[in-house]
Amino acid sequence: MCQIIIFFNWVAVKEVEHTNFQPRFMTDTADRIRQKMEEKGVMNSAILAFLRAHQLIANGSKGEVSESEISPSDSVTDYHDLPSAREFDPALLAQTVVIKLNGGLGTSMGLEKVKSLLEVRPGVAFLDLMARQILSVRAATGGDVRFLLMNSNASSDDTQNYLRKSVPEIGEPADLELLQNWAPKLERDSLEPVSHPANPDLEWCPPGHADVYPTLEGSGWLDCLLADGVKYAFISNSDNLGAVLDPTLLSFFAIGDAPFLMEVTRRTEADKKGGHLATRKVDGRLLLREVAQCPEEDLESFQNIERHQFFNTNNIWVNLEKLKDVMGQTGGVLELPVIRNAKTVDPRDSSTTAVYQLEQAMGAAIECFDGSAAVNVPRSRFAPVKGTTDLFALRSDAYDVGEDGSVQLVASREGKPPVVHFSSEYKLVDALDGLGQPSLVETEELTISGLVTFEHGVVIKGKVKIENISGETKTVAAGEYSNETMTL
Repeated sequence: MCQIIIFFNWVAVKEVEHTNFQPRFMTDTADRIRQKMEEKGVMNSAILAFLRAHQLIANGSKGEVSESEISPSDSVTDYHDLPSAREFDPALLAQTVVIKLNGGLGTSMGLEKVKSLLEVRPGVAFLDLMARQILSVRAATGGDVRFLLMNSNASSDDTQNYLRKSVPEIGEPADLELLQNWAPKLERDSLEPVSHPANPDLEWCPPGHADVYPTLEGSGWLDCLLADGVKYAFISNSDNLGAVLDPTLLSFFAIGDAPFLMEVTRRTEADKKGGHLATRKVDGRLLLREVAQCPEEDLESFQNIERHQFFNTNNIWVNLEKLKDVMGQTGGVLELPVIRNAKTVDPRDSSTTAVYQLEQAMGAAIECFDGSAAVNVPRSRFAPVKGTTDLFALRSDAYDVGEDGSVQLVASREGKPPVVHFSSEYKLVDALDGLGQPSLVETEELTISGLVTFEHGVVIKGKVKIENISGETKTVAAGEYSNETMTL
């Protein structure tokens, strides 16, 4: 049973144990996996999901989807063809929860803290903007839209402390949290859980975004939200500031009564390695194919952006009633495809034990429901910050940041972000502090190679390359630079 304590119309939940389903593959290895995960404190629903994934791999599945099995998707609705809803319906908002996936640290950019604490503007972090978006919708409509953050153990404390200090009006952070699970790494040869006494933390890895489903179920949040009349969930990455709650999409999703809706957008050459939407021939269901699931011989077709035109933005809408029904039919486990990633237990040391990390994609759930749908949304709804080039562009005048938490390209850019390329000196976010911030509002493409710093008043127009091979920092003087290559 779910124990509910009300805090300002919010709930604190206790894990729900599922005893009505046990996997058919309770081998000795599976027993050891279960024991290891239980000792780690992983909830039962996530253990069952991992054991199913383990069984698939043990049975020889590579998780591949060949080109012969699929056809391009031809059932994608265009956002601009939807009936426009200029304002939110407060009644629908009261049935909606916004869930942000907030478990990642910015380690690829040299951060040792949660990525959403990066500043977009001085004193304004990603978390501030996410909270502002929710608060502004509540204030404007009176609708009690719910808000949850799916944190990891690594991001939980930083996130909660920041929200308590900077955005206390969002509510008690502990009552807004889903806590992500852990997955054990597996030895490649035996598929046993790996042991690494030198650093036991390296025996574990994040389970992938699809962990949101067993976490909702196993934590009790799914039952508690449904009991409180919440039917619709909008889920997106915390580093995608374009993924705001949209009245047109919410209305379309609710009226259409689809179980699952994926926001997709048109692929460009820059997106050809990203997961794309397709239709499975055998049953006509939509599916998501990631590059890790593509056989090598089909890679050319995978990257053909005219054949497979749409990629997953990782903005998804889920009908929670139908999620509950489908998971109930399969013993509390969504039957998702598995991605098998070959690594070493210590990713920084290739001499350590070879392992598999099993991951499942959140968007892959599109194939688990009859009647799933996809909408081709404007590119502005996909603006993730994956590296320092994205952050540099986002901090520029090419983007407007509103008091309501909205982030969008200025109108003159017509939905096309500036393209930025950095040499390796700028891989870490600290390097941006000394770089300075030129105007990018009229930039098509900016390439920086070598150590430079921009004076205040630099304006970049068109395509500009700046090269410095001296090894010493060189200054780009204030002024306008247009369609040129500069050697400092």
